[in-house]
Amino acid sequence: MRPYILYSDGNGNIFEDTSLYALGRSGWDAVEVDEADWIELPDGGNHYELPGRRGIGMDVETGELRLCELGWAVASFIPPAYTGLYIAPYETLEDAPTLPLFCYTASAWYDNKFYVTAIRIEKDIRQEKSGYDDNKIQEGVQKFTAAYPNNRLVKHLAETCCNTYSCPAARNYFIGRWECPIPSSPACNSNCLGCISFQPSDEEIVSPHDRLTFKPTAQEIVEYTVPHLETAPFPIVSWGQGCEGEPLLMWETIKESIIEIRKHTSKGSININTNGSNPKAVKELMDVGLNSIRVSLNSFRKDVYTSYYRPNNYQFEDILESMKIVTDNGGWTSINYFVFPGATDSVQEVEALLKAIKYTNLNLIQWRNFNIDPDWYLGNIGMHDCGERYGIKQMMEIVKDEFPHVKFGYFNPPIERIKGDYDEEFAH
Repeated sequence: MRPYILYSDGNGNIFEDTSLYALGRSGWDAVEVDEADWIELPDGGNHYELPGRRGIGMDVETGELRLCELGWAVASFIPPAYTGLYIAPYETLEDAPTLPLFCYTASAWYDNKFYVTAIRIEKDIRQEKSGYDDNKIQEGVQKFTAAYPNNRLVKHLAETCCNTYSCPAARNYFIGRWECPIPSSPACNSNCLGCISFQPSDEEIVSPHDRLTFKPTAQEIVEYTVPHLETAPFPIVSWGQGCEGEPLLMWETIKESIIEIRKHTSKGSININTNGSNPKAVKELMDVGLNSIRVSLNSFRKDVYTSYYRPNNYQFEDILESMKIVTDNGGWTSINYFVFPGATDSVQEVEALLKAIKYTNLNLIQWRNFNIDPDWYLGNIGMHDCGERYGIKQMMEIVKDEFPHVKFGYFNPPIERIKGDYDEEFAH
């Protein structure tokens, strides 16, 4: 199978160019893609036109790499549970706009079907498009907002997260299932280049979400999370959402909330998604019943991490200590690993990851697609040469060979799955 390159005419129409075979991008380089790395575009995937960019393909006749001059380059968004193996290859023209904060997976056309370079890394179906019934979601919104009329968090989840941004976690909450979000922090101690909830007005990119503007109380948190833990299938409650800053800045409120939650129910899993910047706070939360932590990061190389996160009042070493504290105290430690083909799978990064796994005894890697303009990202962190690379699939194999206990996935697992067979599909 040799799929063809896609291009857009600038008016929302996508075509194939049968004179060019599709390629992928690793780091800065356009590369050939193995046939096995192409899969049909999953349900819930979308296509993006990349304005000011010409796609790079392989000439069908000569085998040489050249630009597609027929229109703008095209990339694909792949839905949650899938990890991209290559970025869409293109050449950026002068004055091209910076791309918004989405992932840009290589895509193609073959035998009347769209294809992408990706692998399904997670069996859990919790965010699949086919699993959402808009009527049931709105029934849930009306039910829960009526049940908690004075709860600012429930109102925020309904009006902003669910009905404005179609947040999958918020939508699941209003259907009464699985993971329940608890946005709690309007502030952050990182200044991430690709922050999705706050961007200075003078930046080239715009955040796709508005950040939470208030500090919820422990009472507000407990009021709606306890019923969820009591009644939802495979329940999780999680701090650290896309619409907030860093939850550890609110660790005292979170601690109070966990204590009160566990007074009312022992069911379910209590999780925090965080940058891991405050090990002492993490220990305090573990002492009162935190079950799991997921630390987000773009790299285990200190210089690459710092260039992107631009931390305030914490250091890279603090995130490793936070992870170690959780595993040392019997908790479950995951990472939200921003996958950037060509950088994530570099020899240097793989070595740093393996070292971190050994130190922290990490349980799970969530192989998350990095939502960012590729050129803009690499340029801003100063990575002008990505060095030798393994490929994302080979990198995964290396991790499995070195640390067979480390699980792969895309979502935070419930406590039932942590205690049992993690690889068994559970959500129906």
